[in-house]
Amino acid sequence: MIIDYLDSSAASDVDADLCIIGAGAAGIAIARHFIGTPTTVCLIEGGGATGEEQSQALYEGLSVGTPHLDAGTSRMRVFGGSCNLWGGGCIPFGSRDLAERDWVPHSGWPIGYDDLKPYYESAREYCQIDAHYLGDGSFLTPLERAPLPFDADKLVNYIFARSPTLFGKAYRAELEKAPNITVLLHANLLELHASASGGSIRHARIGTLHGRKGVVRAQHYVLACGGIENARLLLLSNSAVPHGLGNQHDLVGRYFMDHPCGSMGTITTDTPERLTRPYDRNLGKGPAPAFPEIGLADAFQQTRRILNGRVHPFAVEGPVPQGIRSLRDFRAALRPSVQDENALLEARLCAALRNAPANDEDVRARNAHIAMLALRVGLGSADIAKAFLHKLRNKPTVRSNRVELIGYFEQAPNPDSRITLAHERDALGLPKVCVDWRLTALDRHTYRTAAALFGTELARACGGTYQPAAWLNDDDNAVPLVHTTAHHLGTTRMSDDPRRGVVDTHCRVHGVDNLHVAGSSVFPTGGWAFPTFTVVALALRLAEQLRVGMRASAVSEAV
Repeated sequence: MIIDYLDSSAASDVDADLCIIGAGAAGIAIARHFIGTPTTVCLIEGGGATGEEQSQALYEGLSVGTPHLDAGTSRMRVFGGSCNLWGGGCIPFGSRDLAERDWVPHSGWPIGYDDLKPYYESAREYCQIDAHYLGDGSFLTPLERAPLPFDADKLVNYIFARSPTLFGKAYRAELEKAPNITVLLHANLLELHASASGGSIRHARIGTLHGRKGVVRAQHYVLACGGIENARLLLLSNSAVPHGLGNQHDLVGRYFMDHPCGSMGTITTDTPERLTRPYDRNLGKGPAPAFPEIGLADAFQQTRRILNGRVHPFAVEGPVPQGIRSLRDFRAALRPSVQDENALLEARLCAALRNAPANDEDVRARNAHIAMLALRVGLGSADIAKAFLHKLRNKPTVRSNRVELIGYFEQAPNPDSRITLAHERDALGLPKVCVDWRLTALDRHTYRTAAALFGTELARACGGTYQPAAWLNDDDNAVPLVHTTAHHLGTTRMSDDPRRGVVDTHCRVHGVDNLHVAGSSVFPTGGWAFPTFTVVALALRLAEQLRVGMRASAVSEAV
């Protein structure tokens, strides 16, 4: 069942076998795994069924690092989590991503690809990409358009699948009908209250923005609130252990990573479509299409001692013919206006992630007179007909001779890049998050080395010339022009050694018997891959471990 905790008629306190905090991709996957079992599950979500500015404000915080990272706009507090905004990209990590690399400090996962593979297989069904067969670091799906051929020791075409699934919408009905699942909306975790020694969780204190409070008592607890919030919640759960749960070695919140992205420069060519069309994500077919992405070969990373990365070529449009502009305005005017709070919030967060303001052109088009726009479309029919012929020939509708290369990179694990608690408090009276995002010399070395390779090889592929972005030539102390992709990683990293990580290989918090963490915060390194598919695989792995363990415990108690 789904209960709005704002409803005063609902019970203030809840008892369950398993309490999951966070109804995003990981939390929903774990809860769904228990449907139809004897285990009772309470799934807590701080947001509502749809986005609300009042709940979203609880994610606001401070940014004191370089580059800047806005915690309030790079995630979403709502049932379904930040995946309400995701692009659907799914790809498995490869063996190299999980292995220790002697040139990458603090690298290496305590589990390997074979440990994850069966759960990647299960994650295909959850993400609704069953049609794509799994490979080591890629899918094996045949592509409709052949990608560019490269020297395999330098660049590789990896294949990712695009999931059509918004988890909150896709699985809400299942959770609502399940008699053993209770979902609490608008129930914000205030603290995980631990025993005097900090060795186990006694209950979860929850509350609403309107002042209602209660507790959830369970045998086991799972934090599944994302790479920033998981660390924050462990740190503020400090009534029994002053420095926070799992933080006996001052590791909670450290090693914060993202996938920094930025312009690597431009390629000037008479045939930009040779470079852009094979990688155009607007040309996919079917509910879960597959696309290639250009990545760095393992051999090149090892030889040049750099981190992993990928690049995407974007065509830079030339002057837009009047007929095409009129057609775009007309289509924009026919789109429904953004009215409700959820849609407005999603639009605001998406604009922030693009580092762009709201699209004023669309706003003007919607307010224009549709009849006048239709007349302008008619007057520009020659431009439209020419563009249609270009499209039939697999050429861009607007002529261009420039391609911008956007790079997306793995970030080196860095203990000084971290999440802490700020002095400023939110509307619940809890310390806000403070993000100190930092890059290293290895990150900068990766950007320069990879950009030179990407630019040279892609220019050669289309007979063009490469011009690197000016910031790549700055000195080592200059601030790289990169920004967040909202892939928050690493703040409760996995290690069998409690002096090197917050959770063990089973994602259990070191020193706390009944507390586990799900999500990208447990990643020791981030590779370049979109993280959600691995987040889901790890969540399903954790769900199976909990289910087996709780069943064995129940049998033991019965005996």
